[in-house]
Amino acid sequence: MNALEAQLSYAFGDTLPAAGATLEVAPGVYWLRMGLPFALDHINLWLLEDSIETAAGVQHGWTIVDCGIANDATRAAWESIFDTQLRGLPILRVLVTHCHPDHVGLADWLCTRWQAPLWMSAGDYLSARIMSAALPGADGSAALPHFQRHGMHDPEVVAKVAQRKSYYPSMVPAVPLAYHRLADRQDVRIGSHQWRVITGFGHAPEHVALYCDDLHLLISGDMVLPRISTNVSVFAIEPESNPVQQYMDSLEKYRELPTDTLVLPSHGKPFRGLQIRIDQLQQHHRERLAEVMKACAEAPQSASDIVPIMFRRPLDAHQMTFALGEALAHLHKLWFDGTLTRRLDADQVYRFSAT
Repeated sequence: MNALEAQLSYAFGDTLPAAGATLEVAPGVYWLRMGLPFALDHINLWLLEDSIETAAGVQHGWTIVDCGIANDATRAAWESIFDTQLRGLPILRVLVTHCHPDHVGLADWLCTRWQAPLWMSAGDYLSARIMSAALPGADGSAALPHFQRHGMHDPEVVAKVAQRKSYYPSMVPAVPLAYHRLADRQDVRIGSHQWRVITGFGHAPEHVALYCDDLHLLISGDMVLPRISTNVSVFAIEPESNPVQQYMDSLEKYRELPTDTLVLPSHGKPFRGLQIRIDQLQQHHRERLAEVMKACAEAPQSASDIVPIMFRRPLDAHQMTFALGEALAHLHKLWFDGTLTRRLDADQVYRFSAT
């Protein structure tokens, strides 16, 4: 445990849900894990006891929060959960925090399997539909010229990105054709508890977190993670965005929650110390911005030039695209603030300098 982690309180210590099983973290709220084929090798998913009114009376069952990617291993893991953890009750709805593949990948399969509706924000539902359909501008082919304009020229990385036209659809092959919209500050009744929607920006188009005041419980998705800072990147579909500013502003929306709130993150372990973690994440980005500003004051920098300044560990081709997107996001924050200027050089690469 590093010094930052030591400032947080982990409610269950090193205990994790067993494979194919769940761990109750609060009354009616269950934690399960699914594997991921990345360096970040897991996602936390949640089962909430639920009930709905039907013509025949009250039907009891479950709400799933987030889904895992679409592959055979994840489908098999879900089947094990269905066989052993649901007490014979059905899935009543599938709620997805945002459009990234590890969260929405199996939503269509789950909704079809259980004839259950999908609940998402409009921004992330529509983004998932667009990317799953691999529409021009949102498919992998758009990433290559975008990153090349910001200095990506390593042949291995270029070749990897050029092959990623079906990257998103391979993990999200379909998205349900209809959904229930979630919006900021909306109250959603799940079982015997009210959950308030808190939208966040910078990491995804309209990320949904859920807070239950009865339980002092926050399902934070990727917005507040205990060990790592969530990725905030500038991507091809929105090439002049300012996600670092959006993310830092969004973090402040969680500060008002009670100090004893138990945070259920999508990666890492449940923890208390939400306000401490917000301060840590804000400080992390201030430090990265200071590093970027210092480099740009010494010489013009492309986003590719900034990557080794912000990321000092070796990166594979998959990680490099996220690192480049995040380096660009920090350059854009300073550019929008007016402390950097941007120019397109003769080699058709954008470089940033101190004003």
